Amino acid sequence: DDGPSATDQRLADLRRRLVLAVACGVPVLLLSMIPALQFRGWQWVCLVLATPVAVWSAMPFHVAAWRNLRQAEANMDTLVSVGVIAAWGWSLYALVNTVAGDLGMKMPMSLVPARGDSHHLYFEVASTTVALIVAGRYFEVKAKRRAGGALKALLALGADTANVLQADGTEINRPVSALKVGDRFVVRPGDRIATDGEVEEGSSAVDMSLVTGESVPVDVATGDAVTGATINANGRLVVRATRVGKDTALAQMARLVEAAQSGKAPVQRLADQIAGVFVPIVIVLAAATLGFWFSRTGSFTEAIGPAVAVLIIACPCALGLATPTALLVGTGRGAQLGILIKGPEVLESTRQVDTVVLDKTGTVTTGQMEVVGVTPVG
Repeated sequence: DDGPSATDQRLADLRRRLVLAVACGVPVLLLSMIPALQFRGWQWVCLVLATPVAVWSAMPFHVAAWRNLRQAEANMDTLVSVGVIAAWGWSLYALVNTVAGDLGMKMPMSLVPARGDSHHLYFEVASTTVALIVAGRYFEVKAKRRAGGALKALLALGADTANVLQADGTEINRPVSALKVGDRFVVRPGDRIATDGEVEEGSSAVDMSLVTGESVPVDVATGDAVTGATINANGRLVVRATRVGKDTALAQMARLVEAAQSGKAPVQRLADQIAGVFVPIVIVLAAATLGFWFSRTGSFTEAIGPAVAVLIIACPCALGLATPTALLVGTGRGAQLGILIKGPEVLESTRQVDTVVLDKTGTVTTGQMEVVGVTPVG
């Protein structure tokens, strides 16, 4: 056991941040949205609960936003960070400098604040937004780990050792990783073939379903090629290795799955390109909104609400989170079912498919053969 992987560590970190965001954010949301629950001094309790969410739970977004700022770039993390800081910062300012900090204050539910209304707080915006987005990241990483498990399961289908045949006819059991091209090894009935090779002695039937999808074993004899990780059904075979390590068919299949999971679909690349322009535009729109409402009302406290709303609502988290999650789950589940997807662009292009052509009958059968009729001949 090599300890937890980087994915496991990130998943555990996101889980802690999510638990804190939910545990602190839900009470803040209820207190802010339901006036009947607003006891004396409730807003200061919201400050205490929302602060660790806006600071610690949202820290990955703040770090990413700062890194992007230093490189004069912007993405969705930038928008989340700016929105959370604006909502939390304004609410803190309102508590300290306006009647919002009065112990007997209540914040009514209203779509549009009344004129001169200066005690609207946005702690629930800061905490709830962080909880939702961290939840999305958590499930994305969890799906990635599950997909990685499918890749490990695919690689685990290979044999661990091989009975290498020596010049004097004796056999030595060696790890598959030690095999070299040209080595001759013995495959007994029920064993997995250690690596890709060519049959030199014997004949048998080999279960090739891992590669071809056909449930019926294929007969092989001297001179026939066999694939590593397939199963020898009955006879004893002596196989000469032709491809080992990362050159085998199984390793190529694993690389195909890994590339499909790590690549980006066209819609993701489009989202990344849009984000670089979209985020600065949103920030400019928020500033313009602040200026417009300030010129209309003459009150900074009345203008900050619409400006913060622009920052928060403009974040297209659904596209940023749902697309990679769907790709990871799709390619990972496909690998578990024996379906290899060449890349995310291939997976996305399937929405245009209207005809499916199958090149073998085994693809559409149950894998259980039965006699359906007998026709005498001669």
